[in-house]
This record gives sequence, C-alpha cells and structure tokens, in this order.
Amino acid sequence: MLNNKRILVTGGTGSFGQNFIETVLKKYKPKKLIVYSRDEQKQFRLQQKWNEGETTPMRYLVGDVRDLDRLSFAMKDVDIVVHAAAMKHVPIAEYNPFEAVKTNILGAQNVIDSSIANNVTKVIALSTDKASSPINLYGATKLTSDKLFIAANNYKGKKDIKFSIVRYGNVMGSRGSVIPFFLKKIKGGIFPITDKRMTRFNITVKEGVEFVLFCLKKMHGGEIFVPKIPSYKVVDLVNAISQNPKLKIIGIRPGEKIHEEMISQSDGLNTIEYKKYFVITPNSKFTKMDKKKYMKLDKSGKSCPENFSYNSINNKHFLKISELKKLIKSNLKFIKIDN
Repeated sequence: MLNNKRILVTGGTGSFGQNFIETVLKKYKPKKLIVYSRDEQKQFRLQQKWNEGETTPMRYLVGDVRDLDRLSFAMKDVDIVVHAAAMKHVPIAEYNPFEAVKTNILGAQNVIDSSIANNVTKVIALSTDKASSPINLYGATKLTSDKLFIAANNYKGKKDIKFSIVRYGNVMGSRGSVIPFFLKKIKGGIFPITDKRMTRFNITVKEGVEFVLFCLKKMHGGEIFVPKIPSYKVVDLVNAISQNPKLKIIGIRPGEKIHEEMISQSDGLNTIEYKKYFVITPNSKFTKMDKKKYMKLDKSGKSCPENFSYNSINNKHFLKISELKKLIKSNLKFIKIDN
C-alpha cells in the first residue's frame, strides 16, 4: 500500500508522527518519507535515529502548517499526506484562542489547498473525541477542521484525491496526557482528580498508528473513521498506578467534560457499524458520498440504531485496574514524561 509512495507527515516529530514513521519504515518501502514540523530540536534527534540521504527515504523539513508557501513546497510530488499537526492542549487553547484557530483551522485549510494543488492522491487527518459536541475551543477548532476536510471532497474538481478523517480518544502516554501526569505524582502520593465520575477512552500509540494505516487502505473519501476502543474510570487509573493513592478533588477545569464522546446522537444518524470500528458518513446535500452509497461499497456494515451515540460512559468495554496495570507496563517506552 505504501511501497514506492512519497508520504508527508505533518507534525511528524510528535508522539503519533514518530511512531507512524517507525512503523512505516518497518513494514513498507516508501520512496520518500517526509517529516514536516516546526520543532527543529526534535528533527535533529530524529535525524540521529533515521539518517537522510540517497540510501534512505527520510527527509526532514522544518515548517509550519500555517505557512502555505512552505507547505506547498514540501508537498511537491507527494502521494499521501497524514495530517497530525495540531495545537492540542485544552487549557492553552482556551488562553490563546486565535493561535489554536491559526494552527487547527487555517493550517487544515492550507493542507487541503496544498494537497489539491500538488495532485496528492490521499489525505487523512487526525481528529479527536473532543471534536464531537465540543465544549472547549480545541474541540471546536478540530470539529471545524473535520468539516473542512470532508467538504474538500466536494470541490476537488476532477483531481483524483480523497480526504478522510480518523477520530479517536486519549492516546495512552502521549505528552501532556493524564498517565505521565499521574506517574510524576507517585513520589508525593497525592493525585489531583477533577471529578471521581470522570471516564476517558483509551488507545495506545501503536493501536492509533495501525488504525490510521488501516483507514488509508479503506478510505473512500468524506468519512470519519472511529475505532472501537475501551474506556476507563480515571479513579481506576490512579489505583492502577499507586497502591494507596490519596485523591485531591480539584474540580472540573474550563473546557473539560466528565465523559468524552466520539459519536453524538446527531452523527449517529449517519453512522455505520463494522466489527472493529464505526464510520460516520457525510451529511450534506453537496456530497457525492452518503450512508446508502457507502454501505453498498462495503456491505459488511450495519446502520446504527436511532438515538445511537458512542461515549466513554456508555461503552461496552471498560478496562479493569489489572488491565490498566498491564497496559501501562507494556507501553512505558511510549509514555512521555516531561522533566
């Protein structure tokens, strides 16, 4: 699927980007694999791991998705784009709202325009559970980004290009996420909890990468792929990390939900269920793809029932404390703990 292809990964130095690149290099033989990010220090470290030159497909370009000219230059002769660049921290986005807009919305449009102009064939954009019924600015910008990528399928003209989205929940151990935060609290023994009822979805970095690769193969354009992944109670997560934790209830932060959601009831009307994932089909009179057409293309799915939604509290699969312990232990090398 990716053999002899030219692939560009925006945000290629992030948690997902690095693991995606490592997986692609192990499983495929791409003609070129371009890391596009604005973090020169991380690019320098990656170059020590994966050199660039005539004998390797790796290329490193410092750039920002906000910069249309630089992005267009980077996409020259590219076949596939994986858009992982984002401003993702909820409190920071709340305090710097237009910076989030510039990266997550204007940056998304730049990816779209550059992809169409350079005859890219497939673009897959990473989204988040916070884009479903958003209550914070980060979620609102990612919902807008999702809408832009879906709409791009309608005005690409005769270009042979498809735009699709992958939406999933908290990536286990990614920088700034709750697991590294709690691991740093072990020594002190006091764990700040916003609300004891809180639940979250969980996906490992490896699972996220594999799902994106799967979606690159399955995509028709215009759909949002949602994996079936487990949930956990945040209190159970603390108990998996510490034997006798002391909880400190600090209250819900601005823009935070008690339970996360990946498919709202409104989106449920256009959702198809498959064995290991869901597909939210476009809901627009301008689209060339709808639920009926999609189900004809892939007949293994079934239409979701009326009033269907998929959130972290109504999930059928909840991780037990013992399962969380095993997951944390097996994924320690992927967990980013800042000093």
